[in-house]
Amino acid sequence: MTAVTLNLDAITTLTPEQFWQLSLTNRDVRLELSAEGRLIVMPPTGWESGKRNLNLSGQLWNWNRQAQLGIAFDSSTGFRLPNGAVRSPDAAWVKQDRLDRLTPDPEKFLPLAPDFVVELRSANDSAKEIRDKMKEYIDNGVRLVWFLNAKDKEVEIYRLGKGVEILDWQSLSVGEAALKSLGDSPMRLSGEDVLPGFVLELKGVLD
Repeated sequence: MTAVTLNLDAITTLTPEQFWQLSLTNRDVRLELSAEGRLIVMPPTGWESGKRNLNLSGQLWNWNRQAQLGIAFDSSTGFRLPNGAVRSPDAAWVKQDRLDRLTPDPEKFLPLAPDFVVELRSANDSAKEIRDKMKEYIDNGVRLVWFLNAKDKEVEIYRLGKGVEILDWQSLSVGEAALKSLGDSPMRLSGEDVLPGFVLELKGVLD
């Protein structure tokens, strides 16, 4: 199902604390808040999207457990970005030394932009809305962002200070060598220097 956006401008501008209280009283609902004060209600995903999301998060968790370079987060985590928006990406990662410099309330949203963010498009998600979020992440300092477009079998890579790279998973018409095919092995996407040694197996995530 498509996310529902509620425009609260005519009523009030929610402060971070007000949005936090709203989230507490609606724990079963995944909510986001745009920088403009729009409340975004994210409906539950279908079973196929849920399977893909778990595959994605599991791979990130497994790598992070071995690398021990930071903390990985699932889609239930809220990040309060510098522009005031509160976003809950499908998966995210933050370098440990950045967390060590903070003393955030563990029960509230994390007040920073992650180093790495992934969004996975479900069948009915708006590609434009997700791309707008990708740009927002980069504008707020996220170093590496992946838009995994399962519907169109494409990967869009956003890097801080660089242009967008679009990779076609089906035809293998790739720009850089970030997306690789090793013989009959599943396709792989490299975490580059942001997540050293992390390789995402796209089979099971995009197919």
